[in-house]
Amino acid sequence: MSDKDMSDKKKKLGLWPALFGAALMGYSAFTLLDAFVIPKNVIRMEDAANTARTITSVSDAAAAETDTAVPDSASDTTSTANSDSTTAAADTAIAGITNAEADVTDTASSSVTADAAKTTSSGAVITDSTYVSDSVKIEITEKTIDNTEVYIADIQVTDPSVLLAGLANGSFGQNVSEKTSSIAEEVGAVLAINGDYYGFRSTGYVMRNGYLYRSTSAGADQEDLVIYQDGTMEIIREGDISAEELQANGAVQIFSFGPGLVQNGEITVDANDEVDRAMVSNPRTAIGQISTGHYVMVVSDGRTSESAGLTLEQLAEVMKDLGCTTAYNLDGGGSSTMWFNGSVVNNPTSGHGIKERSVSDIVYIAG
Repeated sequence: MSDKDMSDKKKKLGLWPALFGAALMGYSAFTLLDAFVIPKNVIRMEDAANTARTITSVSDAAAAETDTAVPDSASDTTSTANSDSTTAAADTAIAGITNAEADVTDTASSSVTADAAKTTSSGAVITDSTYVSDSVKIEITEKTIDNTEVYIADIQVTDPSVLLAGLANGSFGQNVSEKTSSIAEEVGAVLAINGDYYGFRSTGYVMRNGYLYRSTSAGADQEDLVIYQDGTMEIIREGDISAEELQANGAVQIFSFGPGLVQNGEITVDANDEVDRAMVSNPRTAIGQISTGHYVMVVSDGRTSESAGLTLEQLAEVMKDLGCTTAYNLDGGGSSTMWFNGSVVNNPTSGHGIKERSVSDIVYIAG
């Protein structure tokens, strides 16, 4: 081989390393540019998680704001909606879609449309004004009568034993008193009104839940309400029958405030009747029976610019208009209180403000 041929061969062999080097340098340059210079639409895992958390917190905030206007019963629905919204938000973030506002709106809407009723562990269904179970049905209504706010509890029961009485601090005594709401909560009541405040007097029959606490008569004309074991109500005069005889006849409750308002479907008071030392118009509390297992409890406001209060005759007219065949006046004035499902329904006046007065006892419906 000549010297020229050898030289040409060496040149050809030296070309490949140069080409390989150039290719390597070009690839390296592209890799560096791709990594640090050329922009990309990349969602990192931590960014997706952070975005999901942000959207979830917004969704939860909207749901929480809605919950303040929705009853407790909506909590299960709201929780489910929040959970669905959270999952959707996470998927949305990973996919790079930004429609969080729609998710939040959907969550809030599902909360608003949730059922207002709440079901208890015992199966009772409760709203702000109703209670329905297998054995008890209660409906609370409010009416303006004679410039006075009147609160009416219509009660239907299949078992009269749910109509009970409760004592302050669970004990009998003239110096024992407690708020109606506190007694109601302690005995597990669904609905309660104040009783006859027996502790304010040293005489007058007192029987509670079948136990005779006091049999001393307050006088021959004292009218008492007797509730018997079968749930029927009767108004008696203490001069006509002893407490022991009533107990023997099946009485389970005896209240000695009065007077009776309705007997045999007829009003038994007039404009001249009034409780000792009471003003003509007052807050009032009354209980009555329409028929077997069908009762009403009524409380009126009074002594305020919004509510004048009722006379005994006006209260009797309310009870008769409700269909009562028997109705009885309980302690009124500052004592008048209706409590339902954890809240005081009316506006009790005690002293110079709207607040509960402590009393000796309550009448209540057990759930």
